[in-house]
Amino acid sequence: MPRHRKSDSPFKRFNSSPEAIRLVRMMYVRFPLSLRNVEDLLFERGIEICHETVRFWWNRFGPMFAADLKRQRIRRIRGFRNWRWHFDELFVKVNGETHYLWRAVDHGGEMLESYVTKKWDKSAALRFFKKGLEASW
Repeated sequence: MPRHRKSDSPFKRFNSSPEAIRLVRMMYVRFPLSLRNVEDLLFERGIEICHETVRFWWNRFGPMFAADLKRQRIRRIRGFRNWRWHFDELFVKVNGETHYLWRAVDHGGEMLESYVTKKWDKSAALRFFKKGLEASW
């Protein structure tokens, strides 16, 4: 049984180019597009694939890209000397009912973590706060 080396590309056995897969990922994640919208946009660029291929690629490579993005974000964050984050509480309506949205937000406005409760629950908020503190190094 052959052993996999770290230099082996995850796209090795695919007929499509890694650039096309990365473009699909960028379009699907970065913009609020459906699978069929991504298919249509790629067709306009001369890349003919099915929306099911977009879904398959996202299911196959999505976790890898998400891990890469998280690694890059952490590296970028650690570069800031004055990196700060805070918790805030928002009221949101879900199916006409008011819920509480607890968020951990960094200084750039990016949401790091979120938690939704039906009631204002002090113990749940404290657990979320402790979880956020543990995750912040």
